Amino acid sequence: MFAGGLSIIDAIGSALLAVGVFGATTAINYAASGLIDWRVAVEFIAGGLAGGWLGALGAHRLAQRRGVLNRLLAVVIAAVAVLMLWREMGGP
Repeated sequence: MFAGGLSIIDAIGSALLAVGVFGATTAINYAASGLIDWRVAVEFIAGGLAGGWLGALGAHRLAQRRGVLNRLLAVVIAAVAVLMLWREMGGP
């Protein structure tokens, strides 16, 4: 956000695009190798599409309230960091 001067909604969209492109590349490689259970893949894809759609709706609504989306993103990032540290230090 800071380096590119992006709004929070544009930064989230850019990050999701990058993750999607990298994920698609990996999925294509796995599919070419025959390493995909297609039933499970379809379930994950359907869940990802539904979650992405709902997330986009929620992000647009939260972005209209000044700072709410920024604080929510900061809380999620901090929670993931704490969880990773806890697991690294011997948590279950």
